Amino acid sequence: MKSFYLTTPIYYVNDAPHIGHAYTTVAGDVLTRWHRQRGESVWFLTGTDEHGQKVMRTAQENGVPPQEWADKLVENAWKPNWQALNIANDDFIRTTEPRHMERVQKFLTSLKDAGFIYEGNYEGPYCVGCEEFKLPGDLIDSDGAKLCPIHSKPVEDVKETNWFFKLSAFAQPLIDHYKSNPEACQPESARNEVLAFLEGGVTDLSISRSTFDWGIPVPWDTNQVVYVWFDALLNYATAVGLTDDPESEGGKKFAQTWPADVHLVGKDILRFHAVIWPAMLMAAGLAVPKKVFAHGWLLVGGEKMSKSKLTGIAPSDITDHFGVDAFRYYFLRAIPFGTDGSFSWEDMSARYTSELANDFGNLASRLAAMVEKYCGGVLPAVAHDESLSSALKECVDKADTAIAALDFQGGINTIMDYCKRVNGYVTSTEPWILAKDPANQRAVEDILYNTAESLRALSVLLHPVMPATTEILWESLGANDSLGAIGAQKISEIARWGQLPAGAAITKTPVLFPRLEVKE
Repeated sequence: MKSFYLTTPIYYVNDAPHIGHAYTTVAGDVLTRWHRQRGESVWFLTGTDEHGQKVMRTAQENGVPPQEWADKLVENAWKPNWQALNIANDDFIRTTEPRHMERVQKFLTSLKDAGFIYEGNYEGPYCVGCEEFKLPGDLIDSDGAKLCPIHSKPVEDVKETNWFFKLSAFAQPLIDHYKSNPEACQPESARNEVLAFLEGGVTDLSISRSTFDWGIPVPWDTNQVVYVWFDALLNYATAVGLTDDPESEGGKKFAQTWPADVHLVGKDILRFHAVIWPAMLMAAGLAVPKKVFAHGWLLVGGEKMSKSKLTGIAPSDITDHFGVDAFRYYFLRAIPFGTDGSFSWEDMSARYTSELANDFGNLASRLAAMVEKYCGGVLPAVAHDESLSSALKECVDKADTAIAALDFQGGINTIMDYCKRVNGYVTSTEPWILAKDPANQRAVEDILYNTAESLRALSVLLHPVMPATTEILWESLGANDSLGAIGAQKISEIARWGQLPAGAAITKTPVLFPRLEVKE
């Protein structure tokens, strides 16, 4: 069975991660957790991009060799950040690993042997921040200086004898591909941008550098190193065994995972992933990715999240105050995935209080308190509310469709609408009023069972988004003992009503979303 294979970009190790990096990685984690709960085999890759001029210069500025700089950041910043955010990646690729470097050299040699690589001269503008050869039309003019539009810094003029990849040969095949397979580049605005770029004429790509040595040596010309993007893009395939013998472990892994189902990227690196990368694969006779999805930028004060522009906020700045699961929830709930969105401390505080603490957390604590008070802490007999169960079926179907299509906001909204409905059910049935008359005991028990069963469903639906919190709720419902681990619950089974057994012990837990401390 082919695995659902998702990748994030591999991130430059010139600095520690900010919430822009975390946004992409959390989205990948939520989507892969969702697919796992669909019962699918899943492979989730993230990692770090450690070669190139940007990393080399940052290391020099810090007075250490590039490898030492990369090692330190990966172990002290990148991996700990993903662990702290509960990212369940299956692999972490580093471009300085032998498994990557050796496979890049083999791949490059195969393209040269096939006639797709030739020697030539490059002269033109280069942005070290983007590690990109720029077209004159890409640049912005500022008092006579030519600036990169992403970094607002001057580009450098480069003149080198390099090795070139015949990118121009794949412009028309790529145009045909995207017109025939619109889902291969999403959202629509991204695909339109890529098609306009391809139809405007594509030049061949310089894929080596000779003025510095921090990179993978070109196998047949060791005075040159592989251009960092040509090296980095290959990580998605080298990590799963590209160029390995089909009968080897790596070769079998490649067959099981390739092509990638989703490459998540920021919109500023769209052209690399939707033009250069599939052209490289076409040249090698390999399948192109099923989908490249370019999400928008996180903005602070209208500026893209960036260390170079001092808008980079560390994830811990937010998680220390709101908690990890609220962080994961907020960014996918508040911003339509694929568009730019502004981060606001005030908006996050408001959503935390109204949606997480009041709607979801309060429902869980009310249920536990009422079961303890009216049923001795034991779940009563199975009951069935037709309105809640039919609404749940509709909720699961809509949420599954939305999240599988990377509409995280739409999926989460659907789930939280169901949460509001359950709250409305409890408020309208008023079990605390009914309980004043012992003759209403059965009615009270039915309400509490229906509420608990709805919370079972909500905990599974929200588990990919808020894994730690939903595990606490799952334990509170006594579901571990009766139904097994929450991560093993299937999306297709959520709407089957009556899964919580009578007699399960319902326990109080600490408040799922505590009142926020006032931030000075």
